[in-house]
Amino acid sequence: MYKRFIALVLTVLALAGCSSKFEKLLSSYDFPQKYKVALQLYEEEKFTKASQLFESIAMLSDNSPQEDTVKFYWAMSNYRNLDYATAEEEFRDFITTFARSPFAEEAEFRMIDCMYQQTYRYELDQNPTNRALTFISRYLLEHSKSQYTDMCLLMQDDLHQRLEQKAYEGAKLYYHMEDYLAAHHALKNVLKDNADNRYREDVLYYTAMAAYKYALNSIPQKQKERYMTFLDDYYNFVSEYPESKYRTEIDHIYKRVSKIIKPEENTTNE
Repeated sequence: MYKRFIALVLTVLALAGCSSKFEKLLSSYDFPQKYKVALQLYEEEKFTKASQLFESIAMLSDNSPQEDTVKFYWAMSNYRNLDYATAEEEFRDFITTFARSPFAEEAEFRMIDCMYQQTYRYELDQNPTNRALTFISRYLLEHSKSQYTDMCLLMQDDLHQRLEQKAYEGAKLYYHMEDYLAAHHALKNVLKDNADNRYREDVLYYTAMAAYKYALNSIPQKQKERYMTFLDDYYNFVSEYPESKYRTEIDHIYKRVSKIIKPEENTTNE
């Protein structure tokens, strides 16, 4: 028990000594030593302390050969420490100040990744998503052969997926609220705004179903006319997705509606 206590005391003293040594270095004006230790701490993945040291020598490095390295690794330390808001601002300042630095292209990519990391789930505000997409598109245009192209494309696809899902789910919400006319208009607009929406099959299905349920709940005098809208939507759906998982269900509805629209034709066939 006594030995364990002594070991604990020695550990605490050693940590206190290290902390005291770091604090002393942090408050000093020894640029070469602080620069060396800051890079060492970064390599050791001690990003909080590295960031503190890089910040403390940022002004000291002005107009020196190490200036862009200090500013870049200051931003990278915060980036690696998952402080994306701070890192984004630092990378933006870096790009503006050191456009010709060997670190410039990576800094621009890291800034974009900071934006990406600060986006939200599809249900929430998508302004950050649109902002990140703007910068990704610009980066891909300006750096077509970048080593970060594949990563940018993955981010771009993920962000587009969120926007597409938000549009689809937002329109479908009217369907679940049983406001079928609003649902029909909203779902049509989803594909009008983006014909390549990855939820296209589902959008077309719910478009047809909204038309059907709107007609079904209409007054008798309006039903036939409104069932015709369903038929148009049905033909659009099955022409694009003949093997759809919804095919059996929607075919049953089609047969039911056909008997209402063309009763004499169904009687003859029978």
